[in-house]
Amino acid sequence: MDRYTHMGVYGLVTWEQKFLLVHKARGAYTGKWDLPGGRLEFGEQPETALHREIEEETGLYNLQLVIRSAESNVLVWVYEGELEELHHIGILYDVYLTSESRPYEIKREPDGEDSLGAQWFTMEEVGALSLTPFAAYMIRNSGVLGLSGNSFE
Repeated sequence: MDRYTHMGVYGLVTWEQKFLLVHKARGAYTGKWDLPGGRLEFGEQPETALHREIEEETGLYNLQLVIRSAESNVLVWVYEGELEELHHIGILYDVYLTSESRPYEIKREPDGEDSLGAQWFTMEEVGALSLTPFAAYMIRNSGVLGLSGNSFE
């Protein structure tokens, strides 16, 4: 089995007690709901990459980023018919809208790359979704509405 390491940047965007998630179109988490974000381009600073990825996937820009954590997980998935072991490392940020942000104007349609579209979810709605590990971690530890007792897997 081949083994790979992937590092990316991801952000939890909140607005009016809602979370902005992206429906994954490809990769190890296809079909799951994830935080906006993705891989760094060669030589790119993490915050620059996250701004770029969030704008590409959601249309939002002029955001404030605050680093929260770096996390990782290992999973096995099928890639091109072969089992692959993936060590996924994420630099995780809390993302805040600014006065220039337009939360009503997010990209709800596929971006032709990694996203099937972005959507805002309430805490109750998030509980019924299939989340990626980073999304589950960030939402569970967000402090919104006393979430610490909820289980998101």
